[in-house]
Amino acid sequence: MNYPISEALQQLQARTRAFIADHVIPMERDPRCTPHGPTEALRAELIGKARAAGLLSAHVSVEFGGLGLDHAAKAVMFEEAGYSPLGPVALNIAAPDEGNMHLLEMVATPAQKERWLRPLAAGAIRSCFCMTEPAPGAGADPGMLLTRAVQDGDDYLISGEKWFITGADGASFAIIMAKLDSGEATMFLADMDSPGIVVERMMDSLDSCFPGGHGVVSFNNLRVPASDILGELGQGFKYAQVRLSPARLTHCMRWLGAARRAHDVALDYARSRQAFGKQLGAHEGVGFMLADNEIDLHTTRLVIAHCAWVLDQAHLGKHESSVAKVASSEAIWRVVDRCVQILGGQGVTHETVVARIFADVRAFRIYDGPSEVHRWSIARTLLRGPAAPAR
Repeated sequence: MNYPISEALQQLQARTRAFIADHVIPMERDPRCTPHGPTEALRAELIGKARAAGLLSAHVSVEFGGLGLDHAAKAVMFEEAGYSPLGPVALNIAAPDEGNMHLLEMVATPAQKERWLRPLAAGAIRSCFCMTEPAPGAGADPGMLLTRAVQDGDDYLISGEKWFITGADGASFAIIMAKLDSGEATMFLADMDSPGIVVERMMDSLDSCFPGGHGVVSFNNLRVPASDILGELGQGFKYAQVRLSPARLTHCMRWLGAARRAHDVALDYARSRQAFGKQLGAHEGVGFMLADNEIDLHTTRLVIAHCAWVLDQAHLGKHESSVAKVASSEAIWRVVDRCVQILGGQGVTHETVVARIFADVRAFRIYDGPSEVHRWSIARTLLRGPAAPAR
């Protein structure tokens, strides 16, 4: 299979790489980078730079202000954006907004798109996706959903609690997953300043790259009109799959860029540092780690490209995105962990960006489905597939 990069895409790749190097990386030590992500002021400044460069919201259709990239093109551009922890924020392709924009464009009504998608694609607002709940509610098993939506005339009253809600602090609106009395799940849209929504607290976490951090959000008889149901009533789990397969893959793309950045830092150090009478990288213990990094980066890029191709053929790609998510998240973790080891003391301090990447990337093996859940799903697909030929 061939994965050609057109001349136009090569130019976009070069423009994105230059933008990240010239305008984003210099801001990585800005004091507005907080433990709960870049502040709104820093985000707005970065968004403005990307807008001026014509690189904003590249995954969104031209109709809503984006570049209309397909999945294969996103794989190239998003990797470049991920080279800096601030890159996806600057280009307005960070989670959860990127996945929410995709879902809204696929499912929302024209009125909903104008109300929520257009300003989101413009970078004027942020959003959050409210799915995960404290035990005994939904986590890796969405079927355990406890948040309820009870019909009240032409409206629905939503009550429940969510946590690990990325971007909750400062989000303008939420996509909320709730269960009807029938047991069917439905997605609802609601402005975050609506009566009945409270961001209870922020959760301290290893990562610091997502604007708005991760929050605990409660819903107490939140009134949502039927016109703000996202998609069809009772089809929430189906729409979750519409969102999740591409969102899993774009995570892989962005974190591949971060791993490549860590590798570049470690490689430069291994070339310049002397130890025991020779170049650090000339020691096999270090050189082999660099070689393994190259292998993991290359195979990750290939598995992403294949899944992107599957999605571009209009397939749902559940199996392929699970394979890509496990392979990528674990390979990327190995790369960054080796880079910390190669850098020694610098790897566990903030003398370089690698420690920050190390902290940010660890959660990737958990969110959007832990590796173990994806392996379980992959195994089920294999077991119910066609029988092997007789031997």
